[in-house]
Amino acid sequence: MNSSRRHFLSQNALGISSLALTALLKDDGLLAATNKPNLTQKTYDLSAKDPQKEPQAKAMISMFMGGGPSHLELLDPKPMLDKYAGKPFPNAKNLKFDNVGGASPIIMPSAYAFEKCGQSGTEISELLPELKTISDDITVIRSMTLPNIRNHVAGMRALTTGRGQAGHPSLGSWITYGLGSETDNLPSFVALIVGGNPPGSPFWDSVQLPSIYQGTVVRETTPRIMNLTPPAHLKGAAQKEQLATLEKLNQLDLKNYPGENDLSARIASYELAAKMQTSATDALDLSKETAATRKLYGLEDKNTKQLAEACIIARRLVERGVRFVQIWNYAWDMHSNITAAIKTRTERVDQPCAALVKDLKSRGLLDSTIVQWGGEMGRLPVIQYRGPGKPPGRDHNTEGFSIWMAGGGIKGGHVHGATDEFGHVAVDQPVTQHDFHATILKQFGLDQNKLTYKQNALPIALVEMEKGKPVDGIIA
Repeated sequence: MNSSRRHFLSQNALGISSLALTALLKDDGLLAATNKPNLTQKTYDLSAKDPQKEPQAKAMISMFMGGGPSHLELLDPKPMLDKYAGKPFPNAKNLKFDNVGGASPIIMPSAYAFEKCGQSGTEISELLPELKTISDDITVIRSMTLPNIRNHVAGMRALTTGRGQAGHPSLGSWITYGLGSETDNLPSFVALIVGGNPPGSPFWDSVQLPSIYQGTVVRETTPRIMNLTPPAHLKGAAQKEQLATLEKLNQLDLKNYPGENDLSARIASYELAAKMQTSATDALDLSKETAATRKLYGLEDKNTKQLAEACIIARRLVERGVRFVQIWNYAWDMHSNITAAIKTRTERVDQPCAALVKDLKSRGLLDSTIVQWGGEMGRLPVIQYRGPGKPPGRDHNTEGFSIWMAGGGIKGGHVHGATDEFGHVAVDQPVTQHDFHATILKQFGLDQNKLTYKQNALPIALVEMEKGKPVDGIIA
């Protein structure tokens, strides 16, 4: 980049967010490295693209409950835990602990009852009374499994990028890369952070994909998008003049450096930024919601307010054409006192999360929007101790756990798969992260084997060849 343009950018922030705009996260190295594709042959932008197959979904909202919600307390009833409570787990040698120091082979039942709900009779915990009311709209997958993964960061990477190792593009980036955006004044991929960043984040990175497909971070406190509003002295005509000058410099550099991926992405981001100053402010303004909607989500209740705000924003973004929204709530790692901790947590999230499905359905958006709820693991069926006098918890379990999904062509009132009689291992129709991603791509009309990007002349993909297939049993 020539020195005059670099100086211009450094001295004139224009009130444009460095966090909100994907390419602006790349502070240096604007010229493409040797491993970048030649954009004189192919360009990368957010223009809408036709899916490879007929889609059932146009958008997705993922409510990621990081830390490992216990399926045994929430979505997967196991009477055998009551029958063998306090006894050693059969074949305890098969238990795989993440925290060996607190390990125990003693079986611990759930303190909470399950009830058959709706016409489908899906069994759901008493901890989730609002989820019970939408039981006929959701599929509960009770056979999620992440082979060879034990800890949180690797699990979250697996469910968001397909691999447990760092350095792979996120699901939201892949969907945006494959389909582009339905809006030209909002980001196509948004990450809503609730309660602080999850460990090992960001999981919204585009990595090898062009940086224009990276997720935009929206915070839970104001300003929700940092630096989006220009300072007073740059508002109005002053900003318009500077943006016009910047556009001229941008186009000059593009002419001098054709095919530069990061430079093109940054230019596109500046163009989006000016539009976002109005459109994003409107999309994030919850004061425009009706009293009925506020009550539905629990927006006025201090207990549910945090998740209610995130869920309403997610709906408002999808309404306006945002392709992929991921709510991150890392608060479910319960190694001790799980009976009390999980009650507190579900009281904060059950109403807003169920309300999101109801709200989308009432607005005619659920048919075209996939909604997903769950974490990167479940919990083991045995006691974990954290020291004398401390109530017991449960250690990590990635061999069998539960999530739920709704909308976007996913069956309602359905249960898929099962764990063994103790809720330890997925034994019936197991679903890996590869199967999960293949299913989502299919619903978006994307072919998992054709959605690829060349990195160092080798194609990369969200779903590795021969490692995953769509879970047709959950598709309506």
